[in-house]
Amino acid sequence: MSCQKGGGSRSHGQKYQNAVAYKNDKYRATPQVKKANAKVHDGLCQRCKQILEWKVKYNKYKFLTQPRKCVKCLQKSVKDAYHIMCKPCALRLELCAKCGKNEEVVIPLDRKEEEEEEEDEKRQGNSRKKRGTKKGDVDDKDLDDEDDLGELDSDCDDCDSDAAGK
Repeated sequence: MSCQKGGGSRSHGQKYQNAVAYKNDKYRATPQVKKANAKVHDGLCQRCKQILEWKVKYNKYKFLTQPRKCVKCLQKSVKDAYHIMCKPCALRLELCAKCGKNEEVVIPLDRKEEEEEEEDEKRQGNSRKKRGTKKGDVDDKDLDDEDDLGELDSDCDDCDSDAAGK
């Protein structure tokens, strides 16, 4: 009996087992669920990483609407939910950004790589502005009008007969 006092342990297993695991995007994935699934939990110890992955898996993860105050530098610079420290403080002090303990960080924070990626994106944006093209525009190099037209003419016999008949 489950309400028995004392050290009585259950002699049998759970009565009902789930046949299928829970999926947070089973019917449709909202933008928040997509964003949570894509999030990389870096700068955390193993335990905190598992906690946040559980929250994402079972749709319990809630994003911050406004930045929180860091417990080390006292600035409103904590952008990740459930964290108590900002990324620069956690990187500098080599602490877990969520629990603040001096545990081994599973996925380390690499600020230099993030800055390099941002600089590369800026450079690409500047080079596009200089050329006068946008992300969605197609370069002139990709368009070979002569080659494409020759292929179209040979493939379309009906068009040639229509043009000759007119």
